[in-house]
Amino acid sequence: MALFALIGYPLANTFSQDYFNQLFKASNLPHEYINFAIPELKEINKWIASQPTLRGLNVTRPYKEQIIPYLHELSEEAELCGAVNCIKIDSKGKRKGYNTDVFGFKKSLENLLDGAVPKKALILGNGGAAKAVKAALKQLQIEFLTAARTPRNPQEIALHHLTFGHFVECKLIINTTPLGMHPEINQKAEIPYEAITPEHFCFDLIYLPETTKFLAEAQKQGAKTINGLEMLHLQANKAWEIWQEE
Repeated sequence: MALFALIGYPLANTFSQDYFNQLFKASNLPHEYINFAIPELKEINKWIASQPTLRGLNVTRPYKEQIIPYLHELSEEAELCGAVNCIKIDSKGKRKGYNTDVFGFKKSLENLLDGAVPKKALILGNGGAAKAVKAALKQLQIEFLTAARTPRNPQEIALHHLTFGHFVECKLIINTTPLGMHPEINQKAEIPYEAITPEHFCFDLIYLPETTKFLAEAQKQGAKTINGLEMLHLQANKAWEIWQEE
């Protein structure tokens, strides 16, 4: 039997445990998937050492970037975006980090766009999830602008500095922040929603609730929208493929 787990903190709204345990059962595999809420990442080495059958991890907020120093190797996509959400652990304890969010987001975005090719995207947020989004947009050759409550570099702008002009320029808007996630469902990024039009595509990485305040406001303006549920399933299935590889 192999053990798999989700690490992050807190782990109040996750689908991974039920999803993977059902997958193991359907595949007649005696594996187990658990949630491991870890308040401080420095405890991770000790915990992994105590779990000799551990073969894979999913990584969620706030550790997608912080986990990297604890790994032995990174995949090309994880290296590119500087964030990890999937780890494969071999029988000798070697840990390789992957980013399946890149794959999941890219495929789900292509379904939303349905052949349309926006020239530029506006990314809301600058955390680990935003890094995966940027990597996917680069693969699709879509330019992007990042707006966050706390910009980290001169290339990013503050959310409150967004103008109508930015929305004319960016027909694809992607929320990578946790604003609006259950249970804080009344929160949303403070942007000029009246600048959104039926020509816009709006993607919220949040999947609970199904329709966030961000998506509801975009829908009022006639934009085409999608939440993060499809992306979630796509990235989870990709992680399962990675864990099964020899």
